[in-house]
Amino acid sequence: MTPVTDERGLSRRGLLGLLGTGVGAGVLGAGVGIGADRAVQAHATGTSGASASYPFAGRHQSGITTAAQDRLHFAAFDVAAGTTRDDLVELLQDWSAAAARLTRGLDVSEAGAVGGSALAPPDDTGEALGLPAAGLTITIGFGPTLFTAVDGTDRFGLADRRPAALVDLPHFSGDQLVDAQSGGDLCVQACSDDPQVAVHAVRNLSRIAFGRASLRWSQLGFGRTSSTTRGQSTPRNLFGFKDGTANVRAEDTAAVAAGVWAAAGDGPGWMTDGSYLVARKIRMTIETWDHASLQEQQTVIGRDKGEGAPLSGGTESTAPDFAATSADGSGPAIAVDSHVALAHPDHHGGATLLRRGYNFVDGNDDLGRLAAGLFFIAYQRDPRTQFVPIQTALARSDRMNEYVKHVGSAIFAVPPGAREGGWVGEGLFA
Repeated sequence: MTPVTDERGLSRRGLLGLLGTGVGAGVLGAGVGIGADRAVQAHATGTSGASASYPFAGRHQSGITTAAQDRLHFAAFDVAAGTTRDDLVELLQDWSAAAARLTRGLDVSEAGAVGGSALAPPDDTGEALGLPAAGLTITIGFGPTLFTAVDGTDRFGLADRRPAALVDLPHFSGDQLVDAQSGGDLCVQACSDDPQVAVHAVRNLSRIAFGRASLRWSQLGFGRTSSTTRGQSTPRNLFGFKDGTANVRAEDTAAVAAGVWAAAGDGPGWMTDGSYLVARKIRMTIETWDHASLQEQQTVIGRDKGEGAPLSGGTESTAPDFAATSADGSGPAIAVDSHVALAHPDHHGGATLLRRGYNFVDGNDDLGRLAAGLFFIAYQRDPRTQFVPIQTALARSDRMNEYVKHVGSAIFAVPPGAREGGWVGEGLFA
């Protein structure tokens, strides 16, 4: 289908979505104030990566091996009842046209926030006026329910095109999942070094989707918890430990090819050069952790809190020696049920994940405890041989389980990048 478009690249329905005042725009309003405050701080301290810009089009979608930005707005959408296959195609075309502009630091259309009629709502919400792209990447994915709905219906004629690797994640031991924070037909991952830019992207894509898809849930994140390039230092999570020391880096081309990108022959051809995204919202029991001794914390993780070195010795980059004994000879230097031991590739046939997680703080709960933790994001070639077995082992016996609980979960097929002038997901609907 080729939708009717105007000179701004959006379909007429997409433009009507910009004029709508749907639920999505209202829900996002709560996050905008937070984003605004952080943007002011970032610009005041000169920490925003204002000069960075990543093209939307390419062989792979950006926001996967791209150097992890400091801020995140992740959103999952449900396609509206009554939406047709042609409507869905048009939505993906509209999103891609808008994303190609947003990642260049532009408004969603030529008219934008202030260039249209004074008697009509602006095309663009305007909170990013005057702000550069700040490394914005927009990554789009498809959930299992886009192919087959929960009730088993094939709404868009896509059931036979669902990749086998796009599995329904099992219920892992200890999961306390909240349905309203899990799943979704579509996802948008917006990352930037300026939080207001990331929020602006999701807010405007949500407006464009009005009448065709609505927000199911969304998550703001700050302080990346992984490094995806060698030039980035290892960050710390809210437990105070360095996170992602052994993460796959973009420069590790062989590892990326083997463990991140879907290859020809892995599944349907439309997923070649794509990847699979697993998102998990992990609530940390901060107050309990803060009362644990340093020795207990280090034993749980399997690493030294200061340097980040494995407890078997060396520096942060030293490979863990799981055969090493503790200094007093009482047992292994790295506990067999420590997080490092259970998650290490050596114990999973070499399986790795490319992690792009973020810290989050969603205020506090009714008991006055911080509603905080890790929004875990991982990309991989096949969740059946990567995330699922790793998480199964962690859920079974990880000492960290005393201090965390998984409250949100989702999986998405992330297709390859759009060709210049094309749109994300074009191969799926070919």
